[in-house]
This record gives sequence, C-alpha cells and structure tokens, in this order.
Amino acid sequence: MSKSMSTSMILLGILAVIVGIFAVAWPGVTILALVILFAIYAFMDAALQAARTFTSRTAGPVFGHLLLALIDLAAGVVALVWPAPTAFVLVIIVAAWALVSGLAEFFASFRSGETAGTRALLILSGLVSVLFGVLLFARPGVGAVTLALLFGLYNLIYGFSQITAGVQLRQLDRDVNPLAPLHKAG
Repeated sequence: MSKSMSTSMILLGILAVIVGIFAVAWPGVTILALVILFAIYAFMDAALQAARTFTSRTAGPVFGHLLLALIDLAAGVVALVWPAPTAFVLVIIVAAWALVSGLAEFFASFRSGETAGTRALLILSGLVSVLFGVLLFARPGVGAVTLALLFGLYNLIYGFSQITAGVQLRQLDRDVNPLAPLHKAG
C-alpha cells in the first residue's frame, strides 16, 4: 500500500511541477486557461441548473433555476468571447477576496485570548493580504500575470514537496519491511 501511495504522490508532484513550469513560462496562456476553466464551470453549472428546472415541482424554484441556468450560460459565453475582460473581473474578485480576508485576519488578531505569536502572525498575514488586494485593484492587468505566476510557483513548490514526501515514504517503507518478520515472530 505504501508503494502505491508513494508512487501516486511522486506522480502528482511531477504533474504539479510540469503545470508550474508551464504557468511560469507562459503566464498569458495560464490566464487564458483559467478563463476557459471558468467558462467550462459556468456551462456545467448551467446544465445542472437547467436539469433542476425540470425536477422542481413549484413555479418559484423552476423560474429561479431557469434564471440561474441562463446567467451561467451567459457568463460562459462572455468568458469565451471576451477572455480579457473576464480575466480582469476574475482579478477584481481575487482582489476583493484578499482585501476582505486580510481585514478579517487583521481584526481577528485583536480578539482576547490570542497569544502574542498568533496575534503577530494574524496581523502580518492580514496586512500582506490587504496589500495584495490593494495592488491587484491598482494594477489588475499586472495582477492577472502575477496570479498566473503565483499559481505556477505554488505548483512548483507543491510538486517538489509531493515528490520529496513520496520518495521519503518509499524509503521508510523499505526500512520498515525488513523488520516485519521480526515483529510477527514476537
């Protein structure tokens, strides 16, 4: 079991490293891929909402599901027809998320009962998130490329950590297996 788990960790790590390399080498393609993934998600959700339209028994949910299906369909079409404005909107959403979550972390640091270390980490991470959000709002075009690069760097780090963990697990399995007969003898 450990061998199959270590192999899957190593393969996942290699895949993440490959994705990371592509994202860092071609951030524009990465942005376009994210917009296309958003469009696919919107189309899939439109299909699910349309299916729910036909399973609802009352008019209110039918109208609501139909409306959501049409909005999802429109969002998917807009994303494919106008990928640049869609990428801009996605950056604005990430900027708003970073700003709001950063402010929440900052203010959460002042709750009573927090240790000094926890408080410092919450303040620091909150300020970094707020700064990131402000920078994305100020320069959304650069923000899209930055998000693609961060996505790539994250995948590189995650990939190398998965490869390392898989190799270590495989090594641990090799070290433990020779001891198994001794354990059964006792």
